[in-house]
Amino acid sequence: MTKRGKGVDAKVTIAIMAILLWVSGANGAMEKRDDVPRRDRYLLLDSRIIESTGNAILTVGAVQKDKRNPLFKEDKPWEPRFDNLYANVLYDEDEKLYKCWYSPFVIDESTTNTPRKDRVNGGKFRYMGKHTGRRREMGICYAISRDGIRWEKPSLGLVEFRGSKENNIVWRGPHGAGVFKDFHDPDPKRRYKMFFKGQKISVAFSHDGLHWSETIECPEANVRGDTHNNAFWAPTLAEYVGITRTWARPRGRQVARTSSKDFLKWTKAKVVLEGLEDHLQTYAMPVFYYAGVYIGLPAIYNSRIDRTHTELAWSPDTVTWHRIDPGSPLIANSPRKGDYDWGCAYTAAYPVFLRDQIRLYYGGSDDKHFGWRKGYFCLATLRPDGFAGYEQISEDASAFVITTPLLCTGQPLSLSADVQENGFVRTRLLNNSGEELASSQPVSRTVTDARVEWRSEFTTKTLKGKTIRLEFELQNAKLYSFSFLP
Repeated sequence: MTKRGKGVDAKVTIAIMAILLWVSGANGAMEKRDDVPRRDRYLLLDSRIIESTGNAILTVGAVQKDKRNPLFKEDKPWEPRFDNLYANVLYDEDEKLYKCWYSPFVIDESTTNTPRKDRVNGGKFRYMGKHTGRRREMGICYAISRDGIRWEKPSLGLVEFRGSKENNIVWRGPHGAGVFKDFHDPDPKRRYKMFFKGQKISVAFSHDGLHWSETIECPEANVRGDTHNNAFWAPTLAEYVGITRTWARPRGRQVARTSSKDFLKWTKAKVVLEGLEDHLQTYAMPVFYYAGVYIGLPAIYNSRIDRTHTELAWSPDTVTWHRIDPGSPLIANSPRKGDYDWGCAYTAAYPVFLRDQIRLYYGGSDDKHFGWRKGYFCLATLRPDGFAGYEQISEDASAFVITTPLLCTGQPLSLSADVQENGFVRTRLLNNSGEELASSQPVSRTVTDARVEWRSEFTTKTLKGKTIRLEFELQNAKLYSFSFLP
């Protein structure tokens, strides 16, 4: 847990929180309403459910980079350069198999024509050296794993490279392809979908993720798309959303959004996120839906130092985006020059959610974006629901977080939090007038979906269908989520 500076008076904090609570509860007694969230799980990063806070700050979670990194590297003749990798990962429950589609340059003349001894960084563009050749061709390759750690690049026999089909190439030509398995579409021939840049933004379909239809261009999107394009079914919008990129001065790279009801005809792409400063540009942003929100993992390219890291954002609707703690990486570059991700860290689409962790695969590289860098496929993990959480600003007082009115499902309340030694999370359940209905025993250890134990013989079953507020008190703890689970 991050330690913050001192200077917040505990008594003042508590008094302010009490006033805020009573003012916000002026609607009176508990009632049944239709305008409150109706979810089982709530992430604290969702500002729609936060009414007020005291001595509390929302900070990004702490990832752990796997000690076995990198998991694989550019080691095939058709992988002269990984660059940003643009990986797409899923765990296929049907086949009990991890699958990864990634996009190396299968041809990069500046690399293959330049001996390693002459690959000296220093100039901005690596291909400006004495060894000429600028032809580049991106392709889509495929890797599999039983455990998500040990990966195999199978020989698919699909695509020819230098006179042989003994390789793991799925397709040559698409740039920045996003691939996902879509259970929303009833047509098994369209089970796998691809969203990518060809001559224009384009789509394709597959029954198995390996054998793809012809390219279908989508000129209506009308966007540059030279990034990691990704797409997904947005359940709250009942449509597909594509996340891509455009350019404009002075901000340079910008995240753009397009949408489609049928994955064929797309709306004109519009900018939805850009850097806060001209030199901090939004290079790409994989997006996924989880626990009632859309989470984005923007790759932030710093043009002054020519390096890229990954940050965190969220959206209620894929249109309006909120950055969380801008400038603080979710996946940071290694501080040690020459490490496998010192230069760049581009997150894959999409995370894999396991019972005990969230797996964030990413493409790392050991040197600058425009440098002679070697690329790698890597793994970072988060604790469950650990994208971002609230913690204390000052150690002198507890932190308080009060929710907006929420619908009680009648199921028990559970919490996910990191708790340090001598720390705790205490919960009060309130009605709309701010009156306490129940107070919990303190949670004094790190927990995931741990059921709240109430001090009295209270049960949330009696409040099913009613609106409530929750007040959390934090001391040496970081709270990520709460849920109503059986």
